[in-house]
Amino acid sequence: MKTEIVHSLTNTFEAHAQQTEGGIEYWLARDIQHLLGYTKWDNFLNVVYKAKTACEISGHAVPDHFADVGKTIAMPKGAEKEVPDIMLTRYACYLVAQNGDPKKQEIAFAQTYFAIQTRRAELIEQRLLENERVSARKKLTETEKELSQVIYEQTGGNQDFATIRSKGDRALFGKTTQSMKAQWKVPDSRPLADFAPTIILKAKDFATEITIFNAREHSLSSETAISSEHIANNEAVRQTLLERGIRPESLPAAEDVKKVERRLVSEEKKSLKNPDALDA
Repeated sequence: MKTEIVHSLTNTFEAHAQQTEGGIEYWLARDIQHLLGYTKWDNFLNVVYKAKTACEISGHAVPDHFADVGKTIAMPKGAEKEVPDIMLTRYACYLVAQNGDPKKQEIAFAQTYFAIQTRRAELIEQRLLENERVSARKKLTETEKELSQVIYEQTGGNQDFATIRSKGDRALFGKTTQSMKAQWKVPDSRPLADFAPTIILKAKDFATEITIFNAREHSLSSETAISSEHIANNEAVRQTLLERGIRPESLPAAEDVKKVERRLVSEEKKSLKNPDALDA
């Protein structure tokens, strides 16, 4: 396909057909119909029906990607008529293209275009989730440093910090830190939290923040008192998770957060040098 045709089709899909409502991008099926080389609506609907079936088979909710709407079109002598239309998400457009006639040049282009755009969106979502986990890990580190400082200030030493944290782990997981490290295959020299999923990092952080607040608020001045507070807070957080169907000790280990952080830094450097690196 010639470069000028590719540029023309890309511009048409992005600048003219793509629309946004409430921050959500979408395309209208009647616009896509012509862009994909279909002159008859009924013929194009057959492709849309196949795309809906593919969407359902893939485990996605069809109404989330194919929304029936009405569209007003101009008629002769200034009259107007409302015709049925369909709002399509990027994923829906991808499925429509995949089920279209590959002999059509427009379909061939759209298959590649939406595959790349869908992959780009997936990569962005993955990076956002990874960034969230790295941030949650850093936040927990800072919160635990603050707890260590509180223990030092109120008990005269922070040698009890590791013990208090371990008791908190047992209350949160229903297992010892060592048992969880063995289950998640965490090296002995590494903290359990480096392999914890984001929800657990945030749960531990929340429980620790409450411990810090109450230790100061109630002037807890012994390892026993602060431990009891930390255990109670982790037990409360655990109960909340269980009530929402989340069993901390049953969650799988996440990727080593240090590796994730290094990858994000490396990808950021690449993207600065080459803005298109995201598509690689």
